[in-house]
Amino acid sequence: MSKRLAFVLVLPLVLAGALPASAAVKASDVIQRAIDGFVRPAYARLKDHADSLSKAVRTLCDAPSQDHLDAARAEFSGTVDAWSVVEIIRIGPITQNNRLERMLFWPDRKSIGLRQVQAALASKDRTAADPAHLATKSVAMQGLGALEFVLYGDGAERLAGRDDPYRCAYGAAVAGNIETIAAEVSDAWNKPDGFAALWANPGPQNALYRDGTEAVTELVGVFINELEMVRDVRLKGFLGSSPQADKPKQAIYWRSQNTARSLTGNLSGMDALFQASQLGDALSPDARWMAESIHIQLVNGAADATAIRGPIDKALADPALRQKLDHFSLVTSSLSTLIGTRLTAEFGLTAGFSSLDGD
Repeated sequence: MSKRLAFVLVLPLVLAGALPASAAVKASDVIQRAIDGFVRPAYARLKDHADSLSKAVRTLCDAPSQDHLDAARAEFSGTVDAWSVVEIIRIGPITQNNRLERMLFWPDRKSIGLRQVQAALASKDRTAADPAHLATKSVAMQGLGALEFVLYGDGAERLAGRDDPYRCAYGAAVAGNIETIAAEVSDAWNKPDGFAALWANPGPQNALYRDGTEAVTELVGVFINELEMVRDVRLKGFLGSSPQADKPKQAIYWRSQNTARSLTGNLSGMDALFQASQLGDALSPDARWMAESIHIQLVNGAADATAIRGPIDKALADPALRQKLDHFSLVTSSLSTLIGTRLTAEFGLTAGFSSLDGD
């Protein structure tokens, strides 16, 4: 079975036939709404932010100053926000040419990527500062994680002066690479004969989706896999069972203090996708409560993360903020049950293997 699918079919999912004619919902319409109402706009927003980020870093390199460094850092945070919303879409063009890993290599538990970035900065590797050559190097050197270290890691303060032109040149190459990837993926989703057309038009001759069941299975899998990733990889990667077990430097974007903003974006993205697709309309009248509950819980989880700002180690040490993280974990667990068990059962699906477990 393809790793792309996160569920196995046990009963036929007939969105248009399982409901009264007046409430019939076509699987192809659900997917098209997801694409037009969420995927394309979200990638367009990421493209715009990545373009602004690249310009800001180039400006910093041309005219180093604290103001320009602050501006580049602000654009980095804006790009993290935009990426965190759309990174839930781990299917289609982002999976081609290692784009997903090149955009964000994480987790980096053995600090392999960090060491590669540090080595490039120490040796002033000219090929790494060339966007064309950088795109052929290790994925860990090309994306948001690498740029975060350039802008916030040890020695980043020198970017405000002219003491380390190589560091800025490498950062500009990374920002340019992020801009290129964002543009490529956004453009690919808008191709009339691309992945979007395959997903929204399932059929016997379709190489990826033979029927509406498979297409909607892919959509539901987005929520299941992302909830698992956010809770078990992102959150539990740094939040321990006690303060003594915390690992704040294992948190994503801890240097730039964007950890919680990333969690906010992930849940906000899921809510926006769920609302845009109108997947809840395909539920039977007796089960429509699930759609409202999913929306409310996603909003509440995003609010928990939004309340946390500043260094993640300080948030972990603050009982009130730590409680927000604990509640965030509970919300994502509840959503996993609601979507992965009850919603899929309503649609005649059952949870299969995880796309995160390496099978």
